Amino acid sequence: MVNLVLEYNKAIHLKEVYYKNKQDINRYPFNIPLIKNFDRLIFENAVTIFVGENGTGKSTLLEAIAAAAGSITVGAESVEINRELEPARQLANSLKLIWRIKTNKGFFLRAEDFLSYAKKLGRIKEDMEEEIDYAENRYNDRSAYAKSLAQLPYRNSIAALDSMYDGELNARSHGESFLKLFQSRLVANGLYILDEPETPLSPMNQFTLMSLIKEMTNQGCQFIVATHSPILMAFPQADIYSFDDASIEKVSFNEIEHIKFMKAFLNNPEKFIKYL
Repeated sequence: MVNLVLEYNKAIHLKEVYYKNKQDINRYPFNIPLIKNFDRLIFENAVTIFVGENGTGKSTLLEAIAAAAGSITVGAESVEINRELEPARQLANSLKLIWRIKTNKGFFLRAEDFLSYAKKLGRIKEDMEEEIDYAENRYNDRSAYAKSLAQLPYRNSIAALDSMYDGELNARSHGESFLKLFQSRLVANGLYILDEPETPLSPMNQFTLMSLIKEMTNQGCQFIVATHSPILMAFPQADIYSFDDASIEKVSFNEIEHIKFMKAFLNNPEKFIKYL
């Protein structure tokens, strides 16, 4: 058991985040109550879960950590130029990251970026297919060899996309596409920062995602996840931080307000529904 714990903790790349230079608390995002009260956050396990109601500031802090870490994005403009992430970049300038081992591997993924990414890949493939058709017509009076040479770069690009994602992402269900994208981009020893990754996933697929995360922690990966999913919150050995009450508090699974509510609702849904 000791060896297993030691191996698990080897996946910790980012050790600590602290607020080094507090800014004007009357300006967003510095005026968010949680950010005003924020001092430091220590990462002690390979998986850290952020929980809390919408608007508490958990996504803002998560985005700022991604910006400060220089994370690449999946399915969106880079952190450096994405206009939506400007508040996160401002906050990132006031954060100090302490690393055990600095890693440039991994990515930052917001659930809302996923569908746009799948659609973008679909458009790229359509454009290449149009180029193949164009070459077919343009080289109609040339040899088959000349025509195939003109089409080859586009066919190779389509084949590479199909090989990477096992077919078209946008031809699958949202959940299947998300899991395929996620799995295809995972590499060992990476830092993965995920904002509500459960959004496109069914409960069964959320469990599959949890299994993928567990597998990658055994390959030296660290995950910081903001979620509303009780399934992901139950990740074994994860540290859970609640962002409710304008502060960050370490809690157990059964202490999470979301879990308390879900248990009460599932045990007696009629009690809640009668007030609709």
